[in-house]
Amino acid sequence: MDKLLALRAFKEVAETGGFSKAARRLGVATSSLTRLLDALEASLGSALLTRTTRQVTLTDAGSAYLEHVSRVLSDLEEADVAVADTGAEAVGPLRVSMPVTFGRLCVGPHIARFLESHPRVSLELVLSDEYVDLAAERIDVAVRIGSPEKQPHLIVKPLADHHRYVVASHAYLQRHPLPVEPGALSQHECVLFAYRAGPQRWSFSGAGGVQGVEVNGRLSANNSDVLREAVLGGLGIALLPQWLIEQDVVAGRLQRLFEDYNVNPFAQTISVHAAYLPNRRHSRKVQAMLEFLQHHVALPVQP
Repeated sequence: MDKLLALRAFKEVAETGGFSKAARRLGVATSSLTRLLDALEASLGSALLTRTTRQVTLTDAGSAYLEHVSRVLSDLEEADVAVADTGAEAVGPLRVSMPVTFGRLCVGPHIARFLESHPRVSLELVLSDEYVDLAAERIDVAVRIGSPEKQPHLIVKPLADHHRYVVASHAYLQRHPLPVEPGALSQHECVLFAYRAGPQRWSFSGAGGVQGVEVNGRLSANNSDVLREAVLGGLGIALLPQWLIEQDVVAGRLQRLFEDYNVNPFAQTISVHAAYLPNRRHSRKVQAMLEFLQHHVALPVQP
């Protein structure tokens, strides 16, 4: 039995909850994976997995064993990275995750430049608006928009401030009274990013302090491109990132409201930042991506 392969197979099965998906990830036949796990359990004299026709779950012994196996494999991976990816040249596969629309608008147009500069790197962009688990999904760098303080187990590198505009189309404002102060939004149709179900509170910070305004609307979506199109179509008022609708404001397609306020969907600091696991801190390809994001992609950070 190849003990190292067996340990990797066990971890994959535990994380994916099935043999078929784990086998695809490892590039081996499902039958071979099954034999590996059988041999591993036989060598330990203990069942690690409970198998049914519907799912595979960990036994108590399997849960305890997984903790140790995860540490061993993580240490081994870090050792491999330390040897192979600390030279002058970035080398190897690089998985980078980021929100869908941000990736399309702010990163995608510049990717060719990164790959031209680093010919020995192969890049996989994982575009998702979900909060991706870096360890489980084997992500080297995650570009995130949110509160960096909520990621205590990751190394976080600031890339840019994240400004949002409250905007509406002229067609909408012709049909409805212009809201002159934030509290008036409660009487308007708002287009909402789907952070959570139900009403939302937008936080306005101005000369008079901070106030929260509950907003409602018939449309919510987890993609900012969809919300932008809805606002351009005159559906309502939206809170959208500057990098998404700046050109619409400049061109007059959208009107910015409450320009004297800083606005967030929550009462917390929001930024664009890159996050990565501590065992990637010495990776040359990770550092290359961070440098690329800072110099060619990120919006300027406001003082």
